[in-house]
Amino acid sequence: FNNNDGNWWLQVQDQLVGYWPSSIFTHLAGTSDAISWGGEIVNNQPNGHHTSTQMGSGHFPNEAYGKASYFTKLGYFDEGNNVKDPENLEPFVTRPPCYDLRTGKDNKFGVFFYFGGPGYSANCQ
Repeated sequence: FNNNDGNWWLQVQDQLVGYWPSSIFTHLAGTSDAISWGGEIVNNQPNGHHTSTQMGSGHFPNEAYGKASYFTKLGYFDEGNNVKDPENLEPFVTRPPCYDLRTGKDNKFGVFFYFGGPGYSANCQ
């Protein structure tokens, strides 16, 4: 959120990428108490049959850097426009045999997570 214009801005490193106009966030007058990052697939299969769509690169998080999809250096701006690391992450995975998640924090990647998976398989039905 930018206090100068009221819009919600996306910044990657030092580059402003774009923004969501404050007019579409009428219930967020100036702050938020939660942030969500993640991956998503669409399951339109009849009878709840799980999708064969992969999430991310199609690799599970345990395959880590070079294989699995990831978000690194997660952060947010506080009310003083200071970048802060997210705390108290609450991982949520609906189908671990199909897609999974691994969170962490280190000096190279800051707060990060690996995510994804191949979708429908012998282990994911």
